[in-house]
Amino acid sequence: MHGKASQGSGARTNIPPQGGTDVSSYRLAVCDLNGTLRGKRFPPSMLGKVLEHGARMPASILACDIWGEDYAFNEHLRISGDGDSICLPTGRAPLPVGWTAEPTIVVPAWMANEDGTPFAGDPRHGLAAVVKRLSDRGWHPAVAFELEFYLVRPGGTRPTPIASPVTGTPLDSDTILSIDELDDLEALFADMHAACERQDIKVETTTSENGPGQFEMNLEYSHDPLKAADDAVFFKRLARGIARRHNCVATFMAKPYGRQSGSSMHVHFSLCDQRGRNLFDDGSAAGSPLMHRAVAGILDGIQDSLLTYAPHMNSYRRPQTGSLAPTHASWGYENRTTAVRIPGGDGRARRIEFRVPGADANPYLALAAMLGCALDGMERKLQPPPAAQGYAYDRDLPPIGYEWARAIDDFSNSGKMAGIFSPSLMDMYSTCKRYELERFRKEVSGFEHRTYLEVA
Repeated sequence: MHGKASQGSGARTNIPPQGGTDVSSYRLAVCDLNGTLRGKRFPPSMLGKVLEHGARMPASILACDIWGEDYAFNEHLRISGDGDSICLPTGRAPLPVGWTAEPTIVVPAWMANEDGTPFAGDPRHGLAAVVKRLSDRGWHPAVAFELEFYLVRPGGTRPTPIASPVTGTPLDSDTILSIDELDDLEALFADMHAACERQDIKVETTTSENGPGQFEMNLEYSHDPLKAADDAVFFKRLARGIARRHNCVATFMAKPYGRQSGSSMHVHFSLCDQRGRNLFDDGSAAGSPLMHRAVAGILDGIQDSLLTYAPHMNSYRRPQTGSLAPTHASWGYENRTTAVRIPGGDGRARRIEFRVPGADANPYLALAAMLGCALDGMERKLQPPPAAQGYAYDRDLPPIGYEWARAIDDFSNSGKMAGIFSPSLMDMYSTCKRYELERFRKEVSGFEHRTYLEVA
C-alpha cells in the first residue's frame, strides 16, 4: 500500500486476505461527505492487487448529493476536470458481510492523490488531520459514539412502526428502556451483535428509547478516534443490512416522526497524555481546567460547525424545546437539557458528552469539528460560561441558530472551520449542501397542497 496515505490513520497494517472460498465478491468502499459508502465490486482474484494498489475512482464521488448525484459544481471539479484519484485501503481488516444474497467482504478505503498523499476532500482524512494536531500536542482523544435509530416497516411513503414479531402488536408507543421490546426483538439484536463482532465493532449496551420502535446502541470507547468513527460509519450500514434480513428498515433520520423523539449521535470523549492519564480529571468534581477550555471551545464553535452536526433538511426538525435535543449553547453537570453534558461517576472516567449531532451526521465530519473546536478552546485557553443548572430550555442562554441555509453560510464563511478543514473539503461540502437546499426549495409538500390549494 502507499504509505503516505495511511500516515496518521491509527489503523492496523498487514491486512490478511480474508474470506475463504465461500466469498463471492469484495467491495472497495470510501465514505462520502454525506456519510454514504461508495466504491466498486471486484472478484476474489483481484484482492491482492486491490490491497496493494487500491483502485482509481473520481474524487468527485465524495461530493455526491444525498440522492447519489454528482451534479453539484465545486472548485475541485473546476480544477481537476473530474479526474481520478486513488482509492486506497485504510489498513483496517476487510469486513465480512453476511446479509447480502451471497457472502461478500468490504475493504475500507480512503482517497489519495496521484502521488499517494491524502486527498484533502476526504472526510476521513479531515478527521485524521485534526487527530494529528492533537497528537502533536501530546493529547490523545478516547472516543465513543451512541447511535439512535428507528425500526420501521418497509415500503410506503411515510414511516410506520414495526410490529412485535412475538405478539404482532405495533410498537407505536413511547416505552423507554422497555425490556419487553428488547426481548421481542432478541433475534434481530442478536444478529446485529454477531455482525458487529465479525466486523470488530465493539458494542456495549442496547436500549429501547423514547420513540415508537426507537433504539440506541452504544459503541465501546476507543483510543483510536479514526477507528471509533469507522465503527460508527460501518455500524450504520450493518444495522440497515441486518434490519432488511428481518423484514424491517433501520433509519438514522434525525426526525422520522414530527411529534416523536428525534435520533441523536451523542459523542463522548476524554483526553489522555502519553502515559494514558485522563487529562480531564484533576481529582475534583468539577473536572480539570483543560476540560473547561475544551468545553468552551466546543460551545464557541457550535454555530460555525453546526452543518457537520445537522447536515440535512430533516436535521433541523430534531431540536425542540423539551425534546432533550439541545437548543442552546450550554453545558452542565449531569444535565441532559444542555448541549454539552459532563457525566457523573468516577473522576478517572471524566469526559465530555456532546449532544448536538444527529444520527444522520457523518461521524468523521462531526468528530473532526468537535475535536477541532475543543482544540481551539484549549489552545486559546477559553473559559466557558457558568454551568447551567436545572432545565436549560427556560434559561437565558445563547440559542443555536437551527436553520439550514444559515448553517451552510456559517460553515462556508467560517475562519474557525477553515482552521479545521481543508479548503477542498469546505468547498465540496458546502456546495453539495447548497445544491440540496435548492432542490428542497423547489419541492412542494403534500401538506402544503392540502393546506393551501383551495383556501389561499
